[in-house]
Amino acid sequence: MSEENKIGEKIRHVRKNNGMTVNELADASHCSVEFIEDLEGGAYVPSLTPLLKIARVLGVRLGTFLDDAPQTGPFMVKSGKSENITHFSGSYSNLKESTLDFYSLAYGKQDRHMEPFIIEVSPKTGENKLSSHEGEEFIYVLDGEIEILYGQEQYQLKVGDSIYYDSVIPHELHAADEIKARILAVIYAPL
Repeated sequence: MSEENKIGEKIRHVRKNNGMTVNELADASHCSVEFIEDLEGGAYVPSLTPLLKIARVLGVRLGTFLDDAPQTGPFMVKSGKSENITHFSGSYSNLKESTLDFYSLAYGKQDRHMEPFIIEVSPKTGENKLSSHEGEEFIYVLDGEIEILYGQEQYQLKVGDSIYYDSVIPHELHAADEIKARILAVIYAPL
């Protein structure tokens, strides 16, 4: 398993603690058995949408897969320099490399309801594949330009622009040109 991809190991641990088989998790999360096995084995850089579905089925918050050392008090990150980085494949579910690098701004805060991140967003790497999940997202562009596909609409965001939307509507985001962009994103996904 890649040092960059410890999420699969955490999913396996929670699944086994819940007494659930790979087949049961796959059925309940609407993912294939092969996807769950490969994800747990670290073969994929995961996409956020299936992770949210898996977390919901397992009865945990998304942060359970991202955290290493929870604490109950306030959690602070100085100068935006998070030590906790999670690599995601965006909406491309079978990539072996990251198109979204999430720098968690709350990885140590236990029982949180929001997931704040600084995200480095790569340019589009294929055809647009929209995905959806329960919850809401807030995006604020820090550097570069972002294109967001939301349902049938398309939005271009530049530095200083923000958008807040319901995640249940199919959506996808990527850097609007060939240069990486950086965003502040706050994701809320109910249990």
